[in-house]
Amino acid sequence: MSGSYALLAAVRRKELPTRLIIAVVLAGVGYWLAPSAWPLVWLALVFVSQLGDLAVYRGLTGEPSRHRLIVWAASTALSTAVYSALAVHLWMFAGDSGHMFGLLLAAGGLLHVTIHMHHVRTLLISAAVPHALVFFGLPLASVARGDTQMWVIVLGAAMYVAHLMVAFRQADSTTREIQAERNRAEEASKAKSDFLATISHEIRTPMNAIVSAANLLSGSRLNRAQREQVEMLTDANDVLLSLLNDVLDLSKIEAGKMTVEAADADLRRMLEGLQRLWQPRAADKGLDLRLEIDADLPQVVRVDPLRLKQILFNLISNAVKFTDAGSVTVRLAPAADDEREVLAFEVVDTGAGIPEALMRRLFGAFEQGDAGATRAQGGSGLGLAISRRLAGMMGGTLDAASTAGQGSTFRLILPLVRSVAGAAPAADEPAEPSPVTLAGLRVLAAEDHPVNRRVLELLLAPLGCQLTFCEDGAQAVELAGVEAFDAILMDMQMPVLDGVEATRRIKAGGGANAEAPVIALTANALEHHRAAWAEVGVDLFVSKPIDPRQLVGCLVQAADRTPGRRAA
Repeated sequence: MSGSYALLAAVRRKELPTRLIIAVVLAGVGYWLAPSAWPLVWLALVFVSQLGDLAVYRGLTGEPSRHRLIVWAASTALSTAVYSALAVHLWMFAGDSGHMFGLLLAAGGLLHVTIHMHHVRTLLISAAVPHALVFFGLPLASVARGDTQMWVIVLGAAMYVAHLMVAFRQADSTTREIQAERNRAEEASKAKSDFLATISHEIRTPMNAIVSAANLLSGSRLNRAQREQVEMLTDANDVLLSLLNDVLDLSKIEAGKMTVEAADADLRRMLEGLQRLWQPRAADKGLDLRLEIDADLPQVVRVDPLRLKQILFNLISNAVKFTDAGSVTVRLAPAADDEREVLAFEVVDTGAGIPEALMRRLFGAFEQGDAGATRAQGGSGLGLAISRRLAGMMGGTLDAASTAGQGSTFRLILPLVRSVAGAAPAADEPAEPSPVTLAGLRVLAAEDHPVNRRVLELLLAPLGCQLTFCEDGAQAVELAGVEAFDAILMDMQMPVLDGVEATRRIKAGGGANAEAPVIALTANALEHHRAAWAEVGVDLFVSKPIDPRQLVGCLVQAADRTPGRRAA
């Protein structure tokens, strides 16, 4: 019900100018039919009553209190009574034309309030009663004065009101059905979000052990067969994590929770980094991965570098995956499109191409060229769907052109926004720090999963970290109260006390670790999880499965922030 009040308040605010314009027209008609000062006085009263009505329901967002509802109902009744007063004036002083126009004015008022206020009965009654009194009262007054023919008008008015009541019941029933469907949709959306959050957490937790074990094995002495097996494990991890991230990204986009943030970016450096990343995979297939960048490209532009890199990664990944011979060419040049400057990215391959019949659904979720491609090359088919939606969110477009057997061209167009600063931004990925950087760093690690605690030990102990482990947030608060640490690694979901609340208590406690940097180390990787950490002052975030370079980089930042200690 609170939503109905808020909706009605919003509608009345929105329609106030329309009601005032109609009042001006009615006052003009009233003056033409019965010239006097009264239509102008009526117009002034309408303006005052409507503005008073606006003041009464301004700022209403939920269900009003009983007192406010009474005030609102009284204000609504007063404003509609003033509006209907013109009908009384015209009935009395404008003859037959005034009779007809007055009844039409009252009938229109009844129709208006029935349409717009049917979902809040208290206010509907308050608004309808003044119009109904005028609608029936005027012809009944004539009947009382002996004009029996006015009984026909009374009968017509009754039939009109009866039709309105039927329409009201239908509209009310429809509104309730729509509200019920909306509630079910919101509950389903929440259930879906909760399910994805739970699945994400539960998948990332075991993946953390698998990925970390593979990373640790890759750094040990292995024979050729063992190294090949570790590489197979790493490749499978990458595919699974990519699929998980794609599903979560698509869910965020559909829920309207995905955001883009513009920042300075060196596109030449970004593309060169992507070329280095995919060059080994292309070379393994005998492909020539080329990069062609126009010389007129500005050194620094304003884009969302993370989302742009995600789109280009998907396009290059698909081109390399579905091209068996020849080349993959990535082009970038400034261009003009509809009298605006744009960035034109192209990823051109000499692969199998895409049949025309399949082009129409190419950018749909879970779509690939055909089922055979899915089985042969793998993937969920989400990459292009996500990429096109991200392009749209960035103010651009993503399209494709292809000829079966001759290759494909994917063209990404984004607005060219030149950087005001004009200087090259920092590199996207800092160089991996030396292990000596973390020597002697005192770290408190709050982690309830024994495998994850072992993973942290295997990753950080060789780098010289002095690790202290605890199994829940309450233990973390207790340890932080008796011993100083250079950094705190904090899981999110833990028994007894969760990581966010534990962090809040540590920072509010005023002890030796009140200013200690906290690193969120968690499998809860959705945007609202990051927002929850930000509320307690945590801006260092490492999601599971753990990327060792990212974890070490965050610990280096933590060491830099710790008073009296600087990273080497």
